[in-house]
Amino acid sequence: MKVVLFCGGYGMRMRNAHDDVTPKPMQMVGPRPLLWHIMRYYAHYGHKEFILCLGYGAASIKEFFLDYHEEQSNDFVLRGDEIELLNSDIGDWSITFVDTGLESSIGERLRRVRDHLDGDEYFLANYADVLTDAPLDKVVDAYHASGATASMLVVPPQSSFHCVDVQDNGEVKQITPVTEFPIWENGGYFVLSQKIFDLLPPGGDLVGDVCTTLAGEGRLFGYRHEGFWKPADTFKERAELDHDFARGIHPWTVWEQPTPGART
Repeated sequence: MKVVLFCGGYGMRMRNAHDDVTPKPMQMVGPRPLLWHIMRYYAHYGHKEFILCLGYGAASIKEFFLDYHEEQSNDFVLRGDEIELLNSDIGDWSITFVDTGLESSIGERLRRVRDHLDGDEYFLANYADVLTDAPLDKVVDAYHASGATASMLVVPPQSSFHCVDVQDNGEVKQITPVTEFPIWENGGYFVLSQKIFDLLPPGGDLVGDVCTTLAGEGRLFGYRHEGFWKPADTFKERAELDHDFARGIHPWTVWEQPTPGART
């Protein structure tokens, strides 16, 4: 299936005093931009046709891929002037770059790339700012089995805040960590049918207009994932991912994990 990535927002929460121009998808996690990690995740599961919804920082994203040198990140054999790659990162990827506007909402960006889906009945979509080790093949299978129009990955609450049960007179009755509540958050990984476009008005929102309507009609499926899931929506979150990567902690790199049953 084709993968639509929303990577055109300003990423204001990612800004810091040292870097206020690099778009969020191009912020580094280890030796690669966040966007590369997300695309590599999808490619691992066989989804290698990408549609990038560009806006702010479009030039930076285009330049990264136009100047990508496979030999700088893979083993190769040099014979005279010829290079024989022994491995490849993006050699078999197809990437469509589409300017979807600086101020467009997520839903409007999706509307503007509809023609690039080539009539495929189903496709994948992602906010391009979250990393996970969710089993994408099982996510897709569960979606199809559900018969729903759309599916979203849902994850336990990530906040470190506490909820306080307080009476009108100020007496606190109970303090409970948000993570202990039986609620789920939108994880930002979607499996969608083209039927969603019937519910998406110009300038509309994927969650507010489409998913909310589908939920009310019993046509939205939530795949519950309790494994690794972490956003890179702020500078602090991205820095934590980068720090963990440097320490060898990167559970989202499912492409580096051994295949079950494979000989070692």
